[in-house]
Amino acid sequence: MKIRLHTLLIILGSLVAVLANASRAQSALGGSVDSIEADKKALSAVQSAEASHTGYTVQEINSTANTVREYVSPSGVVFGIAWSGLVPPDLTQLLGSYAGEYQETLQKTLRRKGRRHVRVETPGLIVEKWGHMRNLQGRAYAPALIPPGVSVDEIK
Repeated sequence: MKIRLHTLLIILGSLVAVLANASRAQSALGGSVDSIEADKKALSAVQSAEASHTGYTVQEINSTANTVREYVSPSGVVFGIAWSGLVPPDLTQLLGSYAGEYQETLQKTLRRKGRRHVRVETPGLIVEKWGHMRNLQGRAYAPALIPPGVSVDEIK
């Protein structure tokens, strides 16, 4: 009886973890353009601008602490994110289904003394952060999702 209860608790805990990650996986990087609404709510931000470019659009959202730009392909998928501001935004929210991969790799990344630039690279994700107090910047993108003809340098 004790083993069954223990097994039931493990299964219940796993189910809760899967459901929590399922809602997160629908937002932000790799998600649809509709996920930007979830990002605005999570960051307590408002949409300030939308700009069309050749091969993508940029939707900018602002909060009191930072500005986030989300890059959306013509098919409606968020392929890149850039930010600047007083504090870094919640990357767990912005990276969506890539957040776990990012956190795991970040823990393994060695920090060099005096370096203010951090680059975390996995096969499916690149996150770069730089800056100093009150002027923090960064970008994240999924190379496989970048539309043809769009340069990584445009994510800024």
